[in-house]
Amino acid sequence: MDKRKSKNFSFENSVLKFESFINDFTEDLYNEFDSKSKELNLRSKIDDLINGGIVNETEKQAAWHPRYKKRETNLNNHLSKLINKINKNKKNRKINIIIIGIGGSYEGPKLLIESINSLEINNSFNFQFLTGPDLTEFVSKTSLLDPNGTIFIVASKSFTTDETILMLTKAMEWSSNKDNFIAITANSDEAKKYGINEKNIITFDKEIGGRYSIWSPIAELPIIEKIQYKSFLEGGKIAESAFIEDAKYLNFIKRLSFLDIWNNNLKNKNTRVILSYIWLFRSLPDYFQQLEMESLGKPPNIKSDYHNTGQIIFGGYGPKAQHSYFQLLHQGSQKVCADIIASKSDNKNLAYAQAVTQSSLLSNGAKDLKENEEINGNISVNLFILNKVDAFTLGFLITLWEHRTFVSSVMLGINPFDQFGVSAGKVYTKRYFKNKIQS
Repeated sequence: MDKRKSKNFSFENSVLKFESFINDFTEDLYNEFDSKSKELNLRSKIDDLINGGIVNETEKQAAWHPRYKKRETNLNNHLSKLINKINKNKKNRKINIIIIGIGGSYEGPKLLIESINSLEINNSFNFQFLTGPDLTEFVSKTSLLDPNGTIFIVASKSFTTDETILMLTKAMEWSSNKDNFIAITANSDEAKKYGINEKNIITFDKEIGGRYSIWSPIAELPIIEKIQYKSFLEGGKIAESAFIEDAKYLNFIKRLSFLDIWNNNLKNKNTRVILSYIWLFRSLPDYFQQLEMESLGKPPNIKSDYHNTGQIIFGGYGPKAQHSYFQLLHQGSQKVCADIIASKSDNKNLAYAQAVTQSSLLSNGAKDLKENEEINGNISVNLFILNKVDAFTLGFLITLWEHRTFVSSVMLGINPFDQFGVSAGKVYTKRYFKNKIQS
């Protein structure tokens, strides 16, 4: 492979501007990876993903989250009826909406509530999440609440998730009205067993994986202002179209994926930090962590040229992170790469300045300081500058990350839509309790 230096890669469209602070990934290297992608039929697999072909080979089914971005939303009645009922007799200023869910049923709704709910909505409703399994969590979040003024949204694809069922059972003991419960699931029969009114059961298709459920009713229902969620879907839909119609966008996505694999397999940079310098998007790193590590954290394919699969992902809100673990990034010995997300609309603010300067420092280092204060540099940095901070942009960015993950899965020869490691944990927990009962 040609080791000649190359200029930093950049990409720009109406949604974002991207720049890589990586000066040793040459065009020759890109072309080698691209040639491999053609051998692996990447183009046809992208078409299968978008058009509903069989891409989840383990379960012999499609992945329908691209289709869900095109759907019409119509969930107003379920939640609004309960809200109106409580409004008639409520004593407190706020209505409590508690979402019971874990994994994608938690990360997606949490991100959307934080990022696209208006200040007025957040002042009118008290949103809480119960993830389980520690009942102390339930007590701490409900002790000051009025059961009559509380709506529960129970989100589970299978409706058999242990943590979710435990919290549901406790919530039904605490609540005075089962009609204040809404279930969102792909298994309505299981939800009925818990006495939830059939009219309050919302279903979605089993072809929607948990980490893609942000596009399903699981994330839509808690968003009171439906116009915002529609804008979110539109951003995702536009990105999906670009994936199959825009050659420059596809080149950009492939480059992101190729860089990830190159860093992980050839540069020994197995860890990537994701940093959001946008407060409203502060939970994006957590969301992307699940998306990538659950999709790409698989055994290597023996036929693949690349034997390191998914990177270790961590991160958080950038300004906060600078005062916690940035010391290791700047002067530690670990090999790390980074994704930094900021907003152009904040270009006169401290957070934007921090994002831009940290991208340069992490990549290039600083040699003009005192001897013991010098910054290492040599960290591969991807800088994403968003033009706006809104629901549309968020939908576009999440879909972009899905595309990046999918291309990586094709290059690595793995299925990004199963999660047997997660399932194994559930199996062993059930065995533990079975053995305890028998003994």
